[in-house]
Amino acid sequence: MSELLWIDELIAHQKQKLLALARQIVPHLTEDDLLQPNDFPALEYHPHFRYEEGVLAGMLAMRAAWLAKQ
Repeated sequence: MSELLWIDELIAHQKQKLLALARQIVPHLTEDDLLQPNDFPALEYHPHFRYEEGVLAGMLAMRAAWLAKQ
C-alpha cells in the first residue's frame, strides 16, 4: 500500500494547483465548488483550467486502476 502514497501525494498537489488556478479566475471559489465547475461559466470555458482538471481526472483514474489491480 506504500506505493499508493506517492499517487495520493500527486493527487493532493494537483488538487491544490487546480484550486489556486480556479481562484485566480473566480476569487471566492471554495474547494467544494470544484466538484461542479460548470456552475461557473468563467471556469467552464477556461482552457487552462480544463486542462489542469483533466490532469487531475487522469491521476484519479490511475489511482482507481491501481486499487482495482490489488
